[in-house]
Amino acid sequence: MPRGSSAKRERQYEHIKDSAQKRGESKKRAEEIAARTVNKERARSGESKEASKTSTQDISSSRRGGLNSHKGAQGPTRDQLYAEARARNVKGRSTMTKAQLAKALGH
Repeated sequence: MPRGSSAKRERQYEHIKDSAQKRGESKKRAEEIAARTVNKERARSGESKEASKTSTQDISSSRRGGLNSHKGAQGPTRDQLYAEARARNVKGRSTMTKAQLAKALGH
């Protein structure tokens, strides 16, 4: 985290990093996702000195994550199910369909 960041942003960073790791991301990738997300939120709220145009004018990172996490009643994406299956070491996951992954995971 950048120097001078608030305790709220520190908690947000840790929460996002932990969530990404639970989804099956590597520690390095989880840290990158968390840092980018928190930095974007800092830019959107005026907490950073510089901000890119996309950071301030694009949809918020929490909204974007919500859009990507599921599409209505269809639930999680196949990639999300696959990541969970990989984390749980489900055998034969690479050849499974979305429905098969959901069944194997008990969704």
